[in-house]
Amino acid sequence: MRKTPSQMAQDDEDNEINLTPMLDVVFIMLIFFIVTASFIKEAGLDVNRPDVPETNIPEQNVSIVVNLTELNEIRIDGRIIDPRAVRANIERMHAEEPDAPVVIRPHVKSKNSLLITVMDAARQAGVYNISLTDPVT
Repeated sequence: MRKTPSQMAQDDEDNEINLTPMLDVVFIMLIFFIVTASFIKEAGLDVNRPDVPETNIPEQNVSIVVNLTELNEIRIDGRIIDPRAVRANIERMHAEEPDAPVVIRPHVKSKNSLLITVMDAARQAGVYNISLTDPVT
């Protein structure tokens, strides 16, 4: 039996896939994921590192350099300093040069607790301009 043109048009409409429900589901899922996404800033330590290598710093700037050795010793001006005397040494050097920053040069194998001890001692000595250099290898 032969189909009339109206029956063929009806069959073509029946064979088409209706994409409207699928698009509705996609949009609902998109809205769900946007609403449930969390935009929380993770806790961390912000460190500002200089863009220029340390070798390009002019020699005329005076700074208080504190070296942390691999044996967990604190050295200021080449002398080994007891951790309890770091504050007094930094205060003395800061009194001589009030604008001098404290530069801490840790060794790769030195303990982080020693670094924190030196940073706390510098802050207690009244120096708030504290910098870290690349670790010594």
